[in-house]
Amino acid sequence: MKLNELKIPEKAKSKSTKRLGRGSATGQGCTAGRGHKGQNSRSGGGVRRGFEGGQMPIIRRLPKRGFFNKFRTCYEIVNLSDIADKSLKGEITLEVLLSNGLVRKSDSRVKILGDGKISEALNIKAHAFSRSAREKIESAGGTAEVV
Repeated sequence: MKLNELKIPEKAKSKSTKRLGRGSATGQGCTAGRGHKGQNSRSGGGVRRGFEGGQMPIIRRLPKRGFFNKFRTCYEIVNLSDIADKSLKGEITLEVLLSNGLVRKSDSRVKILGDGKISEALNIKAHAFSRSAREKIESAGGTAEVV
């Protein structure tokens, strides 16, 4: 294969873009579609995001409320009643919860809450347990292991 035999794949071809400011014969010469004078006609011109021409921006006019903690740990919640409804048995890991639709994402942290009852001994592995969930699991003869 030679360089002059190379062909561009059909999918890679796109409509040619107009070349601005390349003379009056191109149809986009002279001011190149930027109009005459003004801030946006200059190179490097334009305004930053949120700028409203010197007027107080809306992000500063609106009142701020509350506090957002970006270091917060978010858990997906699974109740003991959900586990009992699916009639899961034996060892319950994150993969088992994911495959049964009790957890949405594979990389999320899971917390088991004590809403509901379990009668069988289950070995549950999760990132966190509520106190009532841990007591109910251990009273049924199972174990609550923190991953």
